[in-house]
Amino acid sequence: MSADEKRNEQVEEELNEAAQAEQADAEPEAGEAGQEGSELDALKAKLQEYQDQALRSQAEMQNVRRRAEIDVEKAHKFALEKFVKELLPVADSLEKAVESTEGQEDANELVASIREGAEMTLSLFMNSLKKFNVEQVNPVGEPFDPQQHEAMSMVPAPDAEPNSVVAVVQKGYLLNGRVVRPAMVVVAKAEN
Repeated sequence: MSADEKRNEQVEEELNEAAQAEQADAEPEAGEAGQEGSELDALKAKLQEYQDQALRSQAEMQNVRRRAEIDVEKAHKFALEKFVKELLPVADSLEKAVESTEGQEDANELVASIREGAEMTLSLFMNSLKKFNVEQVNPVGEPFDPQQHEAMSMVPAPDAEPNSVVAVVQKGYLLNGRVVRPAMVVVAKAEN
């Protein structure tokens, strides 16, 4: 039992004892019976009011405690958000390095080894992000979702569903399900 609940019980007991003491002390005479009955009713109403106030206060304290717990939980869960935002350009740069060496495998052994190193570094980096619940959003072919995607342009695409993502300009990221950076996408335009 919490300290607030003990205090509430003590206040209720004191009010009940006070009401009982007044009731026992007041032996109504014939003329005073009506007046004392109304005083007793007033005291009972006041007692009921104080009990209601105590219950409301107790409920409010529980709500405040619950909200504080939720706020602390969210602070722990999303504390890495700024840090993750700072690391995302590194992932983008590694992806661009891998993309720039595509189709160049035959050109030079040096290019192939650079590509392999960039791919391994990118893989290691993405695995590290996953350990901290950071997910990559690459929505090609999915319906456009304004909560997770940012439309850069709309293009006619007869092969794709209207309002679906046909290309990703920049991948998005989520931290524990919350958008850290929306995916920048190109959306299919509906045919007229």
